[in-house]
Amino acid sequence: MIEIKNINKTYNAGSDNSFQALKGVSFTINDGEFVAIMGPSGSGKSTLMHILGCLDTPTSGTYFLDGKDVSTLSDDELADIRREKVGFVFQSFNLLPRTTVLRNTMLPLVYAGLDEEHREKKAIKALKAAGLDETHFQHLSNQLSGGQIQRVAISRALVNDPSLILADEPTGNLDTKTGNIVLGTFQKLNEELGRTVILITHEPDVAEHADRIIFIRDGQIVEDGKAHSKRDAKHHV
Repeated sequence: MIEIKNINKTYNAGSDNSFQALKGVSFTINDGEFVAIMGPSGSGKSTLMHILGCLDTPTSGTYFLDGKDVSTLSDDELADIRREKVGFVFQSFNLLPRTTVLRNTMLPLVYAGLDEEHREKKAIKALKAAGLDETHFQHLSNQLSGGQIQRVAISRALVNDPSLILADEPTGNLDTKTGNIVLGTFQKLNEELGRTVILITHEPDVAEHADRIIFIRDGQIVEDGKAHSKRDAKHHV
């Protein structure tokens, strides 16, 4: 599904202030994997996330997503890829506060040109997949708990049926218990629906919910291997 080959990213190239954020990064991620990309602040993981999410392009190297080289696409073409193939979940939720849960989830479908009936059906399906109770569908997003809000954000990421879910520090604003519930939702989406999930985090406890951890430091991959997954521990209880 994802093939990154020798990706480099340099900011302010050619100036005295140039900075190389990524240095020859290469890896593959298969369909249906649950991968955590972990690293400290300044490691390059945010730059890598922006490239994986087609929010930015590399200075050099190639990025294949579903067999298509997206590393050289125009801004408009990247926008099409984001809309059709990538679902984003952010730490800050990014929901409209005075809008219902259902309307928040339907919002991305407005740009897809679907009529309201189809938008509503797809939004309800996504909300159920994210594990939110139907009794909350007509609540305003500012009437929900942090964990419920993040599940709405997950449902909004799912509503366009993307092939990739990219979660950037999705538990950063949540307490540990609520964060574990949200991470369990990602595990369920991966295990039961076969979604490919990439989790960006600096926390080892969060990364261990994935099956594989790619560790990045100073713009380079320093470790890539199987996680001591919490789901494995759960399965052995």
